[in-house]
Amino acid sequence: MALSYWVEFFDDLRNVRGRSRNTVLAYRRDLELYEEFLKEHTDIHEIFAFMSQRNLSTRSQARVISSLRTYFRFCESRGEKVPQLQNLRPPKVKMGLPKSLSLAEFQKLYEACQVDNTFRTARNQVTLLLLFGLGCRVSELIQLNLHDYNETDGWLRVVGKAGKERLIPLTEMLQKELKDYLQHIRNTLVRDNNSSILVNDRGKRPSRVDIWRWLAAWSEKAGFEEPVSPHRFRHGCATALLEAGADLRSIQMLLGHSSIQTTQIYTSVTTNKARETIEKHHPLSRLKNRDPLVET
Repeated sequence: MALSYWVEFFDDLRNVRGRSRNTVLAYRRDLELYEEFLKEHTDIHEIFAFMSQRNLSTRSQARVISSLRTYFRFCESRGEKVPQLQNLRPPKVKMGLPKSLSLAEFQKLYEACQVDNTFRTARNQVTLLLLFGLGCRVSELIQLNLHDYNETDGWLRVVGKAGKERLIPLTEMLQKELKDYLQHIRNTLVRDNNSSILVNDRGKRPSRVDIWRWLAAWSEKAGFEEPVSPHRFRHGCATALLEAGADLRSIQMLLGHSSIQTTQIYTSVTTNKARETIEKHHPLSRLKNRDPLVET
């Protein structure tokens, strides 16, 4: 690899900053794209046209630029002069509202995940309950281990980005279902001594692909036009809590957001829903059209 400090940079990401394997792979893809760019270009400002030609969205372009700036700052920390760092600014990305999963949609999936094997049905249902009840990322879900569950106090330890841990309290319903699953179901599915709470059809720890594949199959069976992504459960959990009166700090803790600003996007979702409700049900919206107070 022609880029400076290639090995050192990725060693720092993984072993010093504690970035996940998927995050490190994303940085690698972005830097490989930059190396391809350097084969034909010298002006860093041309990288945006280069990325557009490869049909990268604005959000993807912003991620690439962020990766490059992280890499350039690392090079500077090693004493290298990097003028590109001053000349490279990420594009402005319009923050879209998260598409959340409603309770009605969850119930459809919950029914659709039933299969002929009763043990696998129970495993499928617990998978959905954990996704919706914890509001966790799929990478966090598949890493849940038996020792992360505290039955006495009723919480699960979730390990998020950069190895940050958070303790998530369980509802009585989720705690009961998880306890029953661990006592009566899991041991019939597991095929080795792995400590994973969830077990795939081969008796091993499920992968991200397993979760996506299950959700795709259940979504199709439930009649959804497209597969429900794991992230929609996360958004659905946060939105439902906010609508029920939970404060942003509690939701931030639950989701593992490092910044409250990330959590605040859900206020936009609930505000839009409130506006629709008022427009539909408020008595003023049912008044007949009046003549304007001021003639124009």
